[in-house]
Amino acid sequence: MEELTKTEERVMQILWKLKTAFVKDIIEAMPDDPKPPYNTISSVVRLLEKKGYVAYKAYGKTYEYYPAISKGEYRKASFKKMFTGYFDGSVDNLLSFMVKEQKLSADDIEKVQELINKNKK
Repeated sequence: MEELTKTEERVMQILWKLKTAFVKDIIEAMPDDPKPPYNTISSVVRLLEKKGYVAYKAYGKTYEYYPAISKGEYRKASFKKMFTGYFDGSVDNLLSFMVKEQKLSADDIEKVQELINKNKK
């Protein structure tokens, strides 16, 4: 799975939320003010289509876009890359980071323990 730029990822987040959208719908859903130019977002969507993240239905010269991969698929691939690259594929490194840097509460730690116990079975 090819890596996305920050802008491409923002557009994908909007498409996952909207499920289907025309370029104008994507622009309207962006929190930016001023909104990015139509041609910019149109180019980003076409790049996403070339990368295999977006598909479309054509209505003459108008295109309705929709995600070609689910948010879950993208999350899984992104996490795997981060886990390997930043935590050396070590669960110990990941959990240590979460506990120290993210300051997990006792309740959060208990939930993690429950998940571990559940997956042991």
